[in-house]
Amino acid sequence: MFMAEGNNAREVLTWERFGESTRELSRMIADDGYHPDVILTIARGGMLAAAALAYALSVKNISLVNVEYYTGVDERLDFPVILPSPLDMVDLAGLKVLVVDDVADTGHTLAAVHQHATTKVREVRSAVIYEKSHSTIKCEYVYQRTDAWIDFPWSDKSPFLDRGGNRVVEEIEGH
Repeated sequence: MFMAEGNNAREVLTWERFGESTRELSRMIADDGYHPDVILTIARGGMLAAAALAYALSVKNISLVNVEYYTGVDERLDFPVILPSPLDMVDLAGLKVLVVDDVADTGHTLAAVHQHATTKVREVRSAVIYEKSHSTIKCEYVYQRTDAWIDFPWSDKSPFLDRGGNRVVEEIEGH
């Protein structure tokens, strides 16, 4: 769903559309004849999409890489940082890997993970729910292209705790 409020155009992904998007991504991958041995997901945004794709593609092996890049709404570090403990790519040698994230915005996070994996595995492809036109990496599998800011259902509300563990939301919405 696309919403425009003044100059603040937003793409709103509902839980229902999330299910449709991951099902469609799975269909694209299957129709392409690609059967990954491993799904490598980028935490945190890619985790839910990776789980849905893994079920739909019958892939049991899911690995996780933690990358810090975004620090706030449209705020990021100068470059993506793969956080400890990085995945030992030796474990994936000779395998076909599908890298999954929720969005390829700048593409820097996906590119860092893609580059980290490329020399160690047989083949790397990428799948995202959304890809922006200015992304430095073009994914093989994309549900939708948009340049709007995206509200994901798992991150569209304020957190209860800040990164220091301090309470920031006092009441649970709806209670």
